[in-house]
Amino acid sequence: MADQKVNLDDFKVQTAKHPNMGSAPLRPHSEQSKDRLSKRLSTESNGTSEGGAGSSTPVEVTALEESFRRFAIHGDTRATGKDMHGKNWSKLCKDCGVIDGKNITLTDVDIVFSKVKKKSCRTITYDEFKVALGELARKKYKEKPGEEAEAEVFLLIEGKAPVIAGVTRAVASPTVSRLTDPTKFTGSHKERFDNTGRGKGKAGRVDMVDTSGYVSGYKHRGSYEKKVNKPTDGKPM
Repeated sequence: MADQKVNLDDFKVQTAKHPNMGSAPLRPHSEQSKDRLSKRLSTESNGTSEGGAGSSTPVEVTALEESFRRFAIHGDTRATGKDMHGKNWSKLCKDCGVIDGKNITLTDVDIVFSKVKKKSCRTITYDEFKVALGELARKKYKEKPGEEAEAEVFLLIEGKAPVIAGVTRAVASPTVSRLTDPTKFTGSHKERFDNTGRGKGKAGRVDMVDTSGYVSGYKHRGSYEKKVNKPTDGKPM
């Protein structure tokens, strides 16, 4: 009894300190998880962490970094946009016109990628990406200073997105066209299609018995019914 009295007294003290403690409704666990996820994404985009490190002001994403993210996630649903594979790096250089076939080739792009990335990694970060572009810029624009050459290459990439190739068209082959042309079919296969090349359906697969009463090959089928049932236009009966 003494223990119950002590617990009751403690509850009264807590209630006096926090009078609105019982009025706040409990939130579902799913909503709490959504709040934590939104907070994590917000802190990552603002350059802060949950511990308070970093700046509390939002970090402005440049056009170059936005293009980097677009190419980094291209073709990979699990990519985060923070690092880029060698395949997407080559595609970026090709789609944005960095590769010109003269000063910069696909081999040069692969060599620079292997040069700037860490030995134990298969991807490059955004900072390494800018270093790689600087390497290519000095080789692409040899007559310009380093900073000016980098600015020229950055302009080629800023605001760009991956180029998605169209649907591959079927090549017209004489062999295939001959096999798919119903006008050239023979035998039983010819009976499956009419003169326009449209399939007859069941009539082309099964011998249908004609029970109309007309002889085979009669071309004026139904003409008698039209004459007999011809309407009389105002003629007396």
